[in-house]
Amino acid sequence: MNTQRKTANPIVAGLAAVSLAMGSTAVLAEPRSYKIDDNHFAITFEVDHLGYASVIGMFLKAEGQFEYDAEARDVPSGTVVVQSASVFSNHEKRDEHLRKDDFLHSEQHPEITFEVTDFEPTGDDTGKLTGDLTMLGQTHPVTLDVTLNKAAEYPISHEEYTLGLSASTTIQRSDWGMTYALDPLMVGDDVHLRFEFEAIRDNNGWF
Repeated sequence: MNTQRKTANPIVAGLAAVSLAMGSTAVLAEPRSYKIDDNHFAITFEVDHLGYASVIGMFLKAEGQFEYDAEARDVPSGTVVVQSASVFSNHEKRDEHLRKDDFLHSEQHPEITFEVTDFEPTGDDTGKLTGDLTMLGQTHPVTLDVTLNKAAEYPISHEEYTLGLSASTTIQRSDWGMTYALDPLMVGDDVHLRFEFEAIRDNNGWF
C-alpha cells in the first residue's frame, strides 16, 4: 500500500527490514505500531432476511492494533477484538436474540477476535489481509480486501501520523457453527462485513 511517502529503492534484509538509498546514507525501515482510533472505527454486517431485504447492523465496541511497514508494504502482525454483546441492529428484541446461543452466544463467547497472519499487496493502495477469525470458540482463516485511503499527519485534534483504511469480506456463518434459521432458510448464510477506521501511529519509537 502507498502511504504517499518518498519512493526508495528497497533491499531485502531478513523478513521485515528494508534498507533505503537516500543520498549516501542507508536508513533502516522497520514496522511501526498503530492503534485503531476508538472514535473513528466502524464495523458493519449485512445479511439477507427471507429474501425480502438485508438486515444491516453494527458492533459498537471493539479495539485493535497492528504493525505496518510502509516501505516493505507489509503488515507483520495485528489484532482486533470485538465485544460480541455490543451488536446493534436498531431492533431491541432482535439484538437480544443475536446475543443468545442461536447466534453469537455472547455470555459464553464475549469476544470475537481477528489475528493477522499474512498480507499481500494488490496495488499501490490495496491489498489482501489474511487472518484467523475466532468466533463461538472456532477459528477459521478469513481474507479481507483492504484499501489505504490516506496516510498523513492528522490536520486537527491529536495531529499524529494517521492511516485511514477500509476493509471488507464475506463469511459463511455456518463455518463457525452458527446454523440457526438455515433450514428452512430464513436468515442468509453469507454475512458481508465492512470495516472503516483510522489508526494512529505510536511515536514512542521503532520496534
